[in-house]
Amino acid sequence: MSDIVVDGTVKVWWVPTIANIAAPTLDELAAGIPLETILTRDGLMGFKAETAAVDNTSLASKFDTALAGMASFSGTGLRLKKQTGGDTPYATLTRNTEGNLVIRRSIDVATAAIAAQEVQVYPSICGETSWMEAEKNTTDRYEVPLFMASEPELRAVLAA
Repeated sequence: MSDIVVDGTVKVWWVPTIANIAAPTLDELAAGIPLETILTRDGLMGFKAETAAVDNTSLASKFDTALAGMASFSGTGLRLKKQTGGDTPYATLTRNTEGNLVIRRSIDVATAAIAAQEVQVYPSICGETSWMEAEKNTTDRYEVPLFMASEPELRAVLAA
C-alpha cells in the first residue's frame, strides 16, 4: 500500500435532494452543483466530527472510563471564490436553502463518479452569506455557514 496525496483528490457537490443518503444515486449527483473548483483550499470548514465523552466511571473504579457520546460538527460551512457572470453556487446557496453537501475523498477529481465509490453526505441548511474582507493579492471570497439538518452519512456508497 502507498499513501494517498490529498492534492486534487477531493470532489464536492451541493445536491438538492437525495432519497437515501446511505446510497445517493449517480443521477442525484448529476443534478447537483460541483463546487471543488470554486472552493478555496481551506473552503470545507468544520467537517471534522467531534464525539462527546460520557463518563461511566463507578464509585469502585480506580481509573476514569468513558463511553462514546453524541457526535456533532461545529463551525461547518463553505468558503467560496466569487465568479463572474452566472455564479450558480452564489445564487443557490442562500439562507434557509436545504440540500446535501456530498464529499468524495481520495480519488482524483478528474475521475468520474461511479457506483460503489464511498462518499460523505451532510444534509444541510444554508445560513446567511458572509463576505470575506477584501485583501491584497487574493480572490473575492464569501462564506456560507451550513447547519446539519439531520445526522450525516459518513460512509455512504454511490448507487447506480
